Amino acid sequence: MHVDITPLAVGLIIFLASLVSLRLGISVAIIEILFGTLAGSFGLKIEPWMIYLAKFGGVLLTFLAGTEIDTVLLKERFAASFQIGALSFLFPFIGVALFCYYITGWGLDASLVAGVALSTTSLAVVYSVLVESGLSTTLIGKMLMAATFITDMGTALALSVLFAKPSVYMLVFIVASLVIIMIATKYSHVIFGHPRLRNKVIEPEIKYLFLLLLAFMYFATLGEGHAVLPAFVLGLLMSQHFGDTADTKVLRNRLRTVAYAVITPIFFIVGGLNISLGLIWVSLGLFVVLLLLKLITKFLGVYFLAKKYMPNGSMYTTLLMSTGLTFGTISSSYGLSAGLIDLSQYSILIGVVVISAVLPTFVAQKWFQPLHSEDILDENNNH
Repeated sequence: MHVDITPLAVGLIIFLASLVSLRLGISVAIIEILFGTLAGSFGLKIEPWMIYLAKFGGVLLTFLAGTEIDTVLLKERFAASFQIGALSFLFPFIGVALFCYYITGWGLDASLVAGVALSTTSLAVVYSVLVESGLSTTLIGKMLMAATFITDMGTALALSVLFAKPSVYMLVFIVASLVIIMIATKYSHVIFGHPRLRNKVIEPEIKYLFLLLLAFMYFATLGEGHAVLPAFVLGLLMSQHFGDTADTKVLRNRLRTVAYAVITPIFFIVGGLNISLGLIWVSLGLFVVLLLLKLITKFLGVYFLAKKYMPNGSMYTTLLMSTGLTFGTISSSYGLSAGLIDLSQYSILIGVVVISAVLPTFVAQKWFQPLHSEDILDENNNH
């Protein structure tokens, strides 16, 4: 009788990563990625259930990030967030694409895929780190998440404009997403405020939110789109529901607990399992150059504007906006499945994407985390 040991191994990784994270004071997302990479080196394979849960974890993290954004602050600081986010996308996209095309000799399509994949900032990683660091409720944290969303919007639009094939199913995905967002934004208060549904052990409110996110994923798969964008917009528009009352704030905390217990760890572990250390070793020089190129172009695109708008956290902002994972993985996987890049190019890009989620985050947390005691937003003055 064959017994699948993978779920047990994943459970062990999730638990050990939590202990190591608490012991070292480093984001658990980093530890989960590293443990995933090590587990892959020892033969742990990605199974279909892990792929789907990982996708759901990325969508859930993105939705949660949207709920944290102060819409009033976003309007007031939109110009700053837009400038930082736009240059955070443009500089790496142009720099990496030109390097791959003219220096490495990659084809045009492969070079464009590389530019898109390494232009990303992982909203999931940024959000996780900000929550663990207690910075999600600060001015720096909220502006950082808004800028990250702008970056990922640029990545998603570039991927769609350059490679996506318009179809009826893509139109269905867009229309369905808009309908879900409009209905949920208008009527979710009925679910959250109903006395027979509120604060029940069976968590009907969380199941309702999961249903909305699963609907996004279904229509995104149908239309070959990306569910993280409508999930973030939904979270952004529903942020008011999560701050109106003590009950809804408790709901958000319970949703975080459910997410961080098992769903989002699988997202990060699968990110680590995607790395092929053998293929990276064969092209180690190119791997290092591309990693440095991403970090340098991110620095040029972000640091000086961050210095202007967030002087107390400019380097911290720059480092976190240098992270990549969700869209970097999506872009690389799309390039491989569409035949735009080969397996070696895919492994190099995935490796750079995952390492960029670990290295800048580690440096940011250890040496550049801002002292945010004076940066906490006064909700009474902002709402």
